[in-house]
Amino acid sequence: MQLTDDQIRQVMPHLQRFALWLTRNPHSAEDLVQNCLTKALTRRPDNTEAESLRAWLFAILYRQFIDGERRRKRYMKLLSFFTGEEALSNSSESLAIADDTLALFATLPTEYRVILLLVSVEGLSYKEVAATLDIPTGTVMSRLSRARKMLHEKLEGKVTPLPLRRLK
Repeated sequence: MQLTDDQIRQVMPHLQRFALWLTRNPHSAEDLVQNCLTKALTRRPDNTEAESLRAWLFAILYRQFIDGERRRKRYMKLLSFFTGEEALSNSSESLAIADDTLALFATLPTEYRVILLLVSVEGLSYKEVAATLDIPTGTVMSRLSRARKMLHEKLEGKVTPLPLRRLK
């Protein structure tokens, strides 16, 4: 069974939005979506149902993003080794986001941001998110709870200190 044009058109805005939040760069997001669809068109399993198509495409997109981040980090380490310069920080990306809420959302760790996007924005169920990210459903629920709590605390201006452990 092949992906149809209608299926691609239907899921494309969701993939683009998800990719934009992951990469925080419109050009990188376009490339990520294009690579995702290319992979999906060449490797479509026969048993993928229409309702799980979105989750399957989100899984491909997310895994490609993670692979790209790993490659980028390795490249930056090699570059800094040969040039002797420190790698640039990502703080300029957060300054580009004007809205306070979106800026705070962007500061959440990727694993929390991804789950918030998939559940709250894309409307996937916990089970679909668990399948997409290849993690247990309980992990999805606990990360979602922590992500919401962290975002709420940031919006309220509360900074939760890191928990200290007592060493004996």
